[in-house]
Amino acid sequence: MELEKISFGLGDRFSHQGEAQLKAIMKANDNGLKISPVWNKSNREHTYVHSVPGDVRNEANAAVNALGFQGKYFVDADHINLSNVAGYVDCSDFFTLDVAAFIGKESTIDEVNAFLSSCEKYKGMLAVPGIAEPLLVSDDLLRMLATRFLAATQQASEIYAYLKNAKGARNFITEVSMDEVETPQTPIELLFVLKMLADKGVPVQTIAPKFTGRFNKGVDYRGDVDQFTKEFEEDLMVLDFAVKEFGLPAEIKLSVHSGSDKFSIYPIMGQLITKYDKGLHVKTAGTTWLEEVIGLAVAGGEGLALAKRIYSNSYNRSDELCAPYADVIDIENNQLPSVEEVNTWSSQKYANTLRHIPGHPDYNANFRQLIHVAYKVAAEMGETYTDLLEKYADIVGQCVEENIYDRHLKRLFNL
Repeated sequence: MELEKISFGLGDRFSHQGEAQLKAIMKANDNGLKISPVWNKSNREHTYVHSVPGDVRNEANAAVNALGFQGKYFVDADHINLSNVAGYVDCSDFFTLDVAAFIGKESTIDEVNAFLSSCEKYKGMLAVPGIAEPLLVSDDLLRMLATRFLAATQQASEIYAYLKNAKGARNFITEVSMDEVETPQTPIELLFVLKMLADKGVPVQTIAPKFTGRFNKGVDYRGDVDQFTKEFEEDLMVLDFAVKEFGLPAEIKLSVHSGSDKFSIYPIMGQLITKYDKGLHVKTAGTTWLEEVIGLAVAGGEGLALAKRIYSNSYNRSDELCAPYADVIDIENNQLPSVEEVNTWSSQKYANTLRHIPGHPDYNANFRQLIHVAYKVAAEMGETYTDLLEKYADIVGQCVEENIYDRHLKRLFNL
């Protein structure tokens, strides 16, 4: 099973926007692209909204059938591990193996020594085609890499082995995720992570490293853009080397998690994958949920009232809601508007504060990030929330489609 060269992860917390999301993908494909949509939902999200993995497959199939989509599409068991993977086997064909929690965990002396022995040929100045300066591979570096990443890649191999037995080796896409950590992985670290995965028989097709800079949920990239550009380009060269040297799948590509709204680096990524004829996977995660809240606000009346209620409940529970996302949000609480102020806002004011339009005088990234992690609040409202999504489906759907196509795909691919 193989993705298209470009694939786009579509998170949909409440499973109401499949058609709107797919319309955006189809519009881009009508402009010369060939994008695989990948509907994704994490175990944590299922827990919060009381859905089950099969709901994502049903949503994807329904959208594809309704719109007559003819391309490849996938359903991603997002951020799964050995404790929960079984529930996704029947309905998913893309598995994001989340091993970030195992980075730095202890491995046996025998495992470390075996890895060190396997790396003898790479020690010294290692030339990777396309990277200007040779990489210095020392004993100390290799031992550090073994200490940091062997346990994580072993975990990936155990999840993959389970899936291979359950589904068959060629019946799913394998992604390995290491992004939700504080310390970025450098290109040389990525190189040896890929070696570990290859050594353990994991045919990874997309890899989600932690890039330099902040990839916070739903807001723009924060960091040194020049450094990111250099790192991303070198990572592409590392993938080429890993395919030829370690025998990994030729279609392997970088995956950008928390990838929604990274407007300042979208053109860079787009230019580099075009320059080197490479693929890319981008996950937009909760962006669609934010557009639902925007759509309800725009609808006015009871929709606006519910959007205000979501903020009120979120504001009073911010510590609880933010805790699971501590590595991927930065909220300055003193920059959040008071509940009393928000309750005076018009539809336009609320939507403009939440909608990500860089430079707009009303836009507030702190407000946006808090709402981003507050879907649990809406889930607790049950049908009160979802009934309004259905009542204002046209307005909400238009917001979702416009967000994915106009603010994401057009920037990424210069449409």
